[in-house]
Amino acid sequence: QVQLVESGGGLVQAGGSLRLSCAASGRTFSNVVMAWFRQAPGKEREFVATISRGGGSTDYADSVKGRFTISRDNAKNTMYLQMNSLKPEDTAVYYCAAGFYRRSHPDSYNYWGQGTQVTVSS
Repeated sequence: QVQLVESGGGLVQAGGSLRLSCAASGRTFSNVVMAWFRQAPGKEREFVATISRGGGSTDYADSVKGRFTISRDNAKNTMYLQMNSLKPEDTAVYYCAAGFYRRSHPDSYNYWGQGTQVTVSS
């Protein structure tokens, strides 16, 4: 089992920045692949970024590439998402997820946090 808790969401103006955190407990953090997803009202859950167990490999959705950076600190059992140049279309509930295969489909992930709201005003 892995328990995940997101934090760092909030309201920000377009062009601003936020850093989300995902604190993990339970199973050894360094044994799992981690990812961020997001879900806007009325839309399906959408892949944002994923990071390998050691943090050396990352992948991003085209919509966030160059603006968002995923990272992890295995010593602190924590994953991060630095979000810069935010746009109103980034507004969503952001979820962190843990699993064993670094893929972009949500079904690939076994453990999920409760989500944190990010709202970007125009």
